[in-house]
Amino acid sequence: MKTAAGQFTPVPGDIEANVRSMSALIRAASAQGARLVVFPELAVTGYELKLIADDPELCVAPDDPRLQPVRDACRATSTAAVVNCAARTPGGRPTIASLALGPNGELLARYDKLHPYGDELDLFEAGTEDGRFTLDGVRFAMAICYDNRFPELAERARADNCRVYVASSALEVGNDSFESVYPVRARDNGLYVLLANPVGRSEVGECGGGSAIWGPDGSLLATAGGGSPGLAVAELRL
Repeated sequence: MKTAAGQFTPVPGDIEANVRSMSALIRAASAQGARLVVFPELAVTGYELKLIADDPELCVAPDDPRLQPVRDACRATSTAAVVNCAARTPGGRPTIASLALGPNGELLARYDKLHPYGDELDLFEAGTEDGRFTLDGVRFAMAICYDNRFPELAERARADNCRVYVASSALEVGNDSFESVYPVRARDNGLYVLLANPVGRSEVGECGGGSAIWGPDGSLLATAGGGSPGLAVAELRL
């Protein structure tokens, strides 16, 4: 199975533009044979906590019509996607959520970030359950940025028979996670690890891309490089 980690420069608060960018990357990944594409943390709005706090309309629901172009791209290419957003909840504060959309555009799973960090704690509720979905018979685990600092998430994924660990993140240039977190989670648990990280300015600082895929031994299989939109695509030997 080929998978991809996609990166782009989100337009702050512009859901339509960001959905359009993700849709284009889904189609580009499919052209390279990818069956799944993962996107960065808060890709739908950009990592812009102040904007989200000031405008509740920047929070979306899984069936939000503004996400329809992504669902259409999945359906047109028979490609699954993990889209990260500020997500509405039934009665409380929003969460930072990864929505796993299947090749028919249907919602496979929703994962709410278990460990909000820093200023996120003032705005978002923490999730309560691990995120899992199955694609082509392969079990996937989801995690979001600071979650990955907690090794027990990947340990639970391994114990739950997951083969692939999907991480949506927003990491500034110079963050040590590229060396000390993601490849370690892969090697310590025998998992493929996909990391999607944005490009450009955000509230966390300047993000330099570097979206990547690591093998179960911790080796780097693919990277999208830094500084420009693109894809890291790799064949997973599952």
